[in-house]
Amino acid sequence: MPYKTFSLLTITLLLLGNVLSLQAQGTADDYRRANDWSNRIRNKLYYAPTSFNWIDSTHHCWYYEQTPRGKEFMLVDADKHTKAPAFDQVKLADALSTLLHRTYTAYALPFTMMDFSDKEHTLEFNIGDTVCQCRLTDYSCRVKEIKGKTTPDRYWGADHDEQNDPPVPSPDSNWVAYIQSYNVYIRDRKTKAVFQLSYDGSEGEFYSCYMEWAPDSKKLAAVKVRPNKKHLLYLISSSPTDQLQPKLSTRDYLKPGDALPVRVPQLFLVESKKHIPLDAALFNQQYSLGNLEWRKDSRAFTFEYNQRGHQVYRVLEADAATGQVKILVEETSPTFIDYSSKKYRYDVNDGKEIIWASERDGWNHLYLYDGKTGQVKHPITKGSWVVRSVVKVDEQARTIIFGASGREHGQDPYLVQYYKMDFEGKHLQPLTTENAQHAAKFSTDYKYFVDAYSRVDLPPVTVLRDANGKVVMELEKADITALQQTGWRAPEVFSAKGRDGQTDIWGIIIRPSNFDASRKYPVIENIYAGPHSAFVPKAFQASYRGMQELAELGFIVIQVDGMGTSNRSKAFHDVCWKTLKDAGFPDRILWMKAAAGKYPYMDLTRVGIYGTSAGGQNAAGAVLFHPGFYKAAVASCGCHDNRMDTMWWNEQWMGYPIGPQYEECSNVTHAANLEGKLMLILGEMDDNVDPSSTLQLVNALIKNNKDFDFVMVPGMGHSSGGDYGEQKRRDFFVKNLMQVAPPAWDELKVENKTLGTR
Repeated sequence: MPYKTFSLLTITLLLLGNVLSLQAQGTADDYRRANDWSNRIRNKLYYAPTSFNWIDSTHHCWYYEQTPRGKEFMLVDADKHTKAPAFDQVKLADALSTLLHRTYTAYALPFTMMDFSDKEHTLEFNIGDTVCQCRLTDYSCRVKEIKGKTTPDRYWGADHDEQNDPPVPSPDSNWVAYIQSYNVYIRDRKTKAVFQLSYDGSEGEFYSCYMEWAPDSKKLAAVKVRPNKKHLLYLISSSPTDQLQPKLSTRDYLKPGDALPVRVPQLFLVESKKHIPLDAALFNQQYSLGNLEWRKDSRAFTFEYNQRGHQVYRVLEADAATGQVKILVEETSPTFIDYSSKKYRYDVNDGKEIIWASERDGWNHLYLYDGKTGQVKHPITKGSWVVRSVVKVDEQARTIIFGASGREHGQDPYLVQYYKMDFEGKHLQPLTTENAQHAAKFSTDYKYFVDAYSRVDLPPVTVLRDANGKVVMELEKADITALQQTGWRAPEVFSAKGRDGQTDIWGIIIRPSNFDASRKYPVIENIYAGPHSAFVPKAFQASYRGMQELAELGFIVIQVDGMGTSNRSKAFHDVCWKTLKDAGFPDRILWMKAAAGKYPYMDLTRVGIYGTSAGGQNAAGAVLFHPGFYKAAVASCGCHDNRMDTMWWNEQWMGYPIGPQYEECSNVTHAANLEGKLMLILGEMDDNVDPSSTLQLVNALIKNNKDFDFVMVPGMGHSSGGDYGEQKRRDFFVKNLMQVAPPAWDELKVENKTLGTR
């Protein structure tokens, strides 16, 4: 039909229809569905237990699960291959109702953890502050204890008191060691005679009260400490609950480049009262020194040394007669040693051999050392895959049970499988094989284990296996029918090539429950590129940390593990080294382009991103370093300049000494690059990431005349902003990616949520 035959009314209606089609996302109904999502799916996943508890040294295991009737407790007898209710829940609910003068129902019992005694036929559990005990022979219950107020949680970064701990008794009970006037003393417990062993302690260089006696009680190892200057973080609570005026508080908070304590182990011979200082040449550039342990035959003690900069890690041994120090294990790296998540050490036969984890061949594997010479005997595991955890070392059988990922071809390389291997690196025996994420819980004698396996797109199956991995019986198979009836849909697992054109990058795609492939959807990435781990979910979940709620507003929400994160090869991980601003963005962008190539409804002209903590740094970095791709970002409690954040995390990845790389990676330094939309959210009382990190970015943006949004929540700690921050984040994306005015808050019902933190 010729163009001139269209009437003005027809054209207007067509244009209006297109606008209405675009605006059919981010509506009040979408918000209500998002706000109600957690209620809608709550307790709709049946027969999918996640916690398994072997009872003492028996082959009995209990767990609880959600069923159509409610919460049910089950008991497994592995020897008899049977499963039955753990107890009569109706009788227990009636007994508790009588005892506590409240109404309890059988399938909504108010506890999930308990001490289950087969021998005494009793249960013990907490209901609030009340400790209850129930005898299963007659279901008589009693209140065992009412707990008082618990002490406040200790600040995670607080220093340990090294001068005021109780005295340390010797193994033979003849002596007690203690600190007095900064020095080491021992007292004969029979004669009360006191002997001073050290004379060089002072306020500026004192002896720590953490001392270790040799098993023969003839030798004592102590540590002399030269303390560092504290770095205090100052926090102002503007709106405290117990007074009108603001409150000032402080935290011990070391930052990159700050001075650290110097620790030097010392040896004392009790009979001769001799003090033997150790030569510090092999451990004189300390980040940390610890794990001091005596050999069982008292011939020596070992300790571990992490060199500042995390490029040298040593296991050292001090001879008990001479104090001479030698290297048993030395790990070096031109980038970093991931001591926080990959370090593993097991001393075999009192140190005659050592099992040690290392990435020296490019993958995290186990090695067998000669414990006397410090030489590597041979690798125990090897290949283009990674050991993720060691479950059990059996010295008599000379076997190791461990979890690993990436070994099975055709599977997501992050999926954990379990294996058994001998010390010689031969006879590898898979204990699990199904293409899924496995979580194993072994009996105390390792003759059985419960294996719950699943993927984000595969509902959980729970089985009982024997020591060789053979399935003894199927315990549970999840039923997701009720979950699906709510409109729930599983995320899609998606992989695409990374920046090198060879490495697979893995992530998930979450779509709204009312997904319509004929529409165009803005894309929002949930980012956390912290190098200490990988973060894309691998096991089946009913809820994905608020991502589905965001999708319900009319977005495609994705999560990806780019290069620079952990649990792959060392080369994959090393991408983060001294360049946290990289955050795997080249891989993430290619991944999204590949996904949009397959699914044209993913609109990559409207890409948003959000994250908290390290993810907050990443989210802001997206619109500063990649503004051509990312159009809107919400950054919560971000460490926007790594010099402002905690030492332990930032020196690990950004290196020491402090160099120009810190400024090059700083969001603050690059504030002038902002082109898209940015919202910063900050908890006023954040003692994880210094609030000034965000405020300095605010300052830099203001100085560069940049338009941005800023939300500070009084009294809140390290978080994504709580319920208020969640509402602001949703509105921000609806407004800036959909160009839709969000509905008024008073129209909507907002449910409470707990948001993730680092």
